[in-house]
Parts: sequence; structure tokens; C-alpha cells
Amino acid sequence: MEVITEHIKVSTKGNSEVVDITEKVAALLHQQKLKEGNVTIFVVGSTASITTTEFEPGLRKDIPEMFERLAPSSSRYHHDDTWGDGNGHAHIRASFLGPSIVVPFSEGKMLLGTWQQIVLIDFDTRTRHRDIVIQFMGK
Repeated sequence: MEVITEHIKVSTKGNSEVVDITEKVAALLHQQKLKEGNVTIFVVGSTASITTTEFEPGLRKDIPEMFERLAPSSSRYHHDDTWGDGNGHAHIRASFLGPSIVVPFSEGKMLLGTWQQIVLIDFDTRTRHRDIVIQFMGK
């Protein structure tokens, strides 16, 4: 069993932007020559999340709208009192989904559904340069 750690850098606009990173993860898996195992995809930081969804225009609008209803950017957050950075809603939103997912792979390919992509959602209030840790465990 091997454990291999890689990184992907992604620039985002923030404000619940949804970014498809599926092909970047798949390309790293292809480079490793691993056949069977799991890949963990983890975003460093507390105002972004990793999940899966169909990466299509409607959902790229629906997801930010849904999070605006769940944790409105206009609401008061105690976090903002602490740091004065106005991104308390981004922390709350990111905590709903969490920072990582695990995807199994077999025969060197991730076992994702036809319409299932791996996405980064950046909830922060500004542009960011995100570091995403990709860790393969397999043989």
C-alpha cells in the first residue's frame, strides 16, 4: 500500500463560486500509476469546501442561492465581531459540507457517476488562492 500526497492550486473569486477540479484529480491519479485504492481531496482553510455535484450552469447558480438562504451574508455573525473580516457566513457555509471527500478508484479510474464531478466551493468574500491536498492510498 502506497500513500502519495500531491497539491493542486486553484484561484477563485469567492462568494460561493463552484469550481470543477475533477480532471485535475484524475490527471494526478493517472500520473501515480495506482490501480486500486482511495483518494482524499482536502481543501486547506475554513471558508471553502470539497464535495461532488453535477457541474452544470443551473446548479452553479442553485448552490450559491441555497447557501444564501441557509447562512445569509447579510446576517450578523459573532465571528465578524471577533475578527472584523465580514466572512462569518463563509465559515458557517463551509462547515455544512466540510473540507474533504474520499473517492474510491479501481483500474486506475475514480469511481464517480456519469454526472458526478468533484468541486471546490469557495465561500469567502474575496478572491483566494486555494491549496487542495490530494492524497492517494492504494496499490
